Amino acid sequence: MEFKVYQKELELQSRGWIPTFHDISKEVNEIVAASGIKNGTVAIVSHHTTCSVMVQECSHDIDSFDLEYLQHDLLDIMRKMIPDFAEEHQYRHPGPIHAQFGRYVNEPGDYSSMNTDGHLRSVFFGRSETMTIKDGVLDGGLFAHVYFIDWDHVIARRRQVNITVMGTTEDVEDRKWNGGEVINTRHKFTEEEKAYDLHYDLQLKR
Repeated sequence: MEFKVYQKELELQSRGWIPTFHDISKEVNEIVAASGIKNGTVAIVSHHTTCSVMVQECSHDIDSFDLEYLQHDLLDIMRKMIPDFAEEHQYRHPGPIHAQFGRYVNEPGDYSSMNTDGHLRSVFFGRSETMTIKDGVLDGGLFAHVYFIDWDHVIARRRQVNITVMGTTEDVEDRKWNGGEVINTRHKFTEEEKAYDLHYDLQLKR
């Protein structure tokens, strides 16, 4: 059975004044199709520490901030947990050495390092997602879309997403485990656990 690896990079432009949610579902599906891999996995990974990848339902409705309703609900929750960086020294990061490093690597100003909220939010969400490919199709269910989230809203930035498709170009055998038997994980009491206890008499024979 042949094993194959196929890699591509997506270049994105974030707007900057508010966290940006990029729907990259179309591109990921096109990369999976172009890979020629029929069965395997695709890893969608952020190149940046203030960005995340999320697989979530498409909410369809879009508000005046150009965010889907579910995306804005998510942003509202994150703002309660991790408030937007609104004033200097609100967070410990960035310190003076980090600010100097930003100048060393030609950041446009010290303000561009005031994105601590973006770093903390990306820690909660993680920077990658892995999905299954079955018979050449990304297995996302009926509603799932792939989103790249840029939590950094200090300045507009170019962003990169790394896509790695791995798997086989051949068919696989029947996927059903135990013939598709439905697994019931609900606890089942033993006869000993359900047995009559003499202490019940104290309540029943009053």
